[in-house]
Order: sequence, then C-alpha cells, then structure tokens
Amino acid sequence: MSTTRRVVGTDDLNLVEAKVTWHAYMLCCFASFGGILYGYDTGYISGLLGMNYVKEHLGHKVPTSVDPSGFIIPSSRKSLITSIMSAGTFFGAIFGGAIAERIGRRLTIMLCCLVFSAGVAVQIGTNDSVGGLSAGRFIAGLGTGGVSSTVILYVSEIAPYRVRGILVSSYQWAITLGWWSLPLPESPRYYVQCDNMDGALRSLERVRGQPGSDPAIQAELAEIKANYEYEKQISSNSWFDCFKGGMSPYGNLRRVLVGVCLQMFQQWTGINFIFYYGTTFFQQVGIKNAFLISTIMNIVNVCSTPVSLISIERVGRRKLLLWGAAFMCACEFIVAGVGTGKEGSHTANICLIVFTCFYISAFAMTWGPCAWVVIGEIYPLPIRAKGVGLATASNWLWNCVIAVITPYIVDTDKGNLRAKVFFVWGGAILLALLFVFFFIPETKGLTLEQVDRMLEETTPMTSTKWKPHDTFAHEMGLTDKHETAATVVEHHHKPTATSETIGPVV
Repeated sequence: MSTTRRVVGTDDLNLVEAKVTWHAYMLCCFASFGGILYGYDTGYISGLLGMNYVKEHLGHKVPTSVDPSGFIIPSSRKSLITSIMSAGTFFGAIFGGAIAERIGRRLTIMLCCLVFSAGVAVQIGTNDSVGGLSAGRFIAGLGTGGVSSTVILYVSEIAPYRVRGILVSSYQWAITLGWWSLPLPESPRYYVQCDNMDGALRSLERVRGQPGSDPAIQAELAEIKANYEYEKQISSNSWFDCFKGGMSPYGNLRRVLVGVCLQMFQQWTGINFIFYYGTTFFQQVGIKNAFLISTIMNIVNVCSTPVSLISIERVGRRKLLLWGAAFMCACEFIVAGVGTGKEGSHTANICLIVFTCFYISAFAMTWGPCAWVVIGEIYPLPIRAKGVGLATASNWLWNCVIAVITPYIVDTDKGNLRAKVFFVWGGAILLALLFVFFFIPETKGLTLEQVDRMLEETTPMTSTKWKPHDTFAHEMGLTDKHETAATVVEHHHKPTATSETIGPVV
C-alpha cells in the first residue's frame, strides 16, 4: 500500500535514531525468546539419546560390556533422529526469509510457532516409532528454522543501534534456556519496503516509545526511507539480487557469502557435538555420571552467555570473534592432545571435562551471540530478509551435516575417533579465526544504514576506525522541507540511475 505521508530527514548524525524507552527494550527481549525453540531441541536430545528407556525402545540388545544398559541405539538411527530436525530447519530458514518479505516479520514468527507446535504434537503422539519421531522433528524443524531467521531479522531492524548487539545476543541466551504470545509491532523497515509509510510511522512510534510528531522519529524514518531508495537504485529484492556485485565492497554476493561462511564456522566449532552427543560420548570414553556432566556444561553455557550482553557493545563483534576463536582453538587442541596421549586415563577425562567447560564458556561469550548479531547487520534492506535467511540456512545445513556424520566418526563400532575428534574441531576453529580476520568488519555503534555505508568505504581490517560522516537523508535530498522529490546522488563506486527520482517523499 503506497501512502503519501511526509517525513523530513536531517544531516545531523546525532538524530539518525530517536530516543528509546524501556518499552522498546522489552519488545526486543520478548521477540528474542524465539531462541527457546532452538534451545528446546538442543537441550533435550543429548540426554534423550543417553536414557536407558530410549535405548531399550529405539535400540537393540548388546552385551553389557558394550553398554551397561544392555541396549544401544545404532549409529544410523542416532544420526537420523538427531539430524532430521536440522534438515527441517534448513528449509524453514530459507522459506522464513522469503515469507517475511511477503507477509511481514511479525506474522511469519507467529506462523512458524504454529508449525513448531504441530511438529511437537506429532512427536508426542508417536508410539516408539522412529519414523513418527523423525517426521515430528522435521516438522518442528521447519518452524524452528523460520523463527531463527525471522527473529534475528526482526530484532536487528527494531533494536536501537547503541544496544543492538546486546538485544540480538539475548536471542542466543534464549537458546541456552531452552509459545510465547506475540503482542509485537511489525518492523518499520518492512513497512518502508512495502511503501506503507503510515504503518512505518506507527510501528516506529511503538518500538521507540515516542510520538510520531517527534523530529527524531521523523528523521529516523526519513533515514530508513532514504537508505532503501538508495539501495533500490542498485538492486531489487529478488533472490537473484542476493548474488549480484561479485566480491566488491558493495557487492551483495560478498555480504551473502560472509554471512553464510560465518554461520558455517559457528557450527564447525563443534559446539553442537557436545550438546547433541555429549552424554553418549562421555559414556563411551568411560566418564561416570555422564548426565551430570552434561547438565554442568549446560549450566556453564547458560551462565556464560549473559557476559556477551555486556561485552558485545564495549569490545565489539570483530574482537570477540577473534579472541573467542583463539581461546576455543587452544582448548580443543589441549583436549585432543591429552585425550590422545593418555587415552582412557583419569587425567584425560578430567582434562576433557575442564577444558570443554572452558571452551563452552568461550563460545557462549563470543561466537554464540556474535555470529547471529553480525548476520542481522551486514545486509542492505532490499535483500536483508533473504540474506539473513540464507545465512541461517547455512547454520542449519552444517548443523545437519555434523549431526549426521558425528556418530559415524566417534562411535566405537564406527570411526572410534574418541578424543581425536577435537583435532577436527580445533582445526576448523583455526580456519574460522583466519576468516574473521580477513572478512568480518566491526559494526558496533552504527545504525543499519551506517553499516551499509561503512561496508562500501572500508575493509574489515580498518573498519574499527570508520566514523559516520553524512546521512542518507541528506545525500538523497530529503532534508529540504520544500522538496517533494529527491535525485539520486552518485556515491563512490556504486552505480546509480541518473536523474531518477525517488517518487513522492512520504
């Protein structure tokens, strides 16, 4: 719906975002509880596979020398039950991004919650059937994947830029904790994309807690509008546009690949190896009280994540990712080295427990939240929903791959890598560290529109020094109260249409 509401922008960099009330913070935190759907699966599946009851009903008999319960779940069945949900989330994440552009972020989150609930109902209704359990987990995965991409998109778009990292990180914390009603407003940036400026103004009033007549609200809305019109000169919001521009600083393809690879490396840290298979793995290496150890590691995860709520805006995304990768890499190689050199010993088991806790804590404070924050910030508005969807789908794709292959490489009747598997995770984290150094910019303290400009004008290594120097509203001519149209201004290397007007300034 096209509207003609008039807004006037500003060239004052201090007014690119309106003041925010506690109401806005609560909306973002409330939306972030979508992470509970992800955490629900991650939290229960490891313990489920280690339960004697489940082994008896889904496995087959073995000598008690192989498993004290007298039963074991075959690697193939364990792989299927664990990974099938990740397969569903892969498709859910892609579809979620596309649907969010059609019906809005808010309605997409609600729809995905319904799908997730249907999947849980199927799992509850199944009667010791691997097929029924797998079908239910796949359906639930569709909902979880849709929520995981749309919540990141939604919170990134409505959160105040000074604390955007904190509020998006609360999504990761919700993952660690495990239906929530949705009295949420739609994203104002979605309304701008739909050319519904009345809706955008009403939404911005709610998420900022300020009246629409406030000059700062008007200025922020004009900045969002101007940035969208600027980007629209370059590309539309089709899937094809996600892959335009090559590897140039302003190329959409570069940004999509950065998000996809960042989420891939988050999974290759090996974190979900612990949370999916930790209980059974600890049993295999001879650790007693495997359930207790897994519970302790979950507590470490939950308690460590809030640290990122403080550090992500003070330290920054890039530094946290670099430091986190370095520390996790060291922990992984220590576990692998001691576990291989003193295999089966008490020393090796203590080392495994202690340094895995250190590693989980480091992940929870750095890579856990930061990877989600970054993918919500680096895409231009026309392709943001699809870009976040592709990055999230990458997370779930590699989540699925790791869930499939892990039983085959660590189970005693298969690869039997035991502690050597930590060499795999450590090597992957080393590559992740190099990737962050060369490709991940610093985005803290910038609006989404300023991030867009920063990515055009700097490199990841120099991004921490970049400062905003102009507004899109000023560049696009939306600061003159007597103008009703704005001419596209050529900027750096980005091609623009010549003498083409935005249309009615609303």
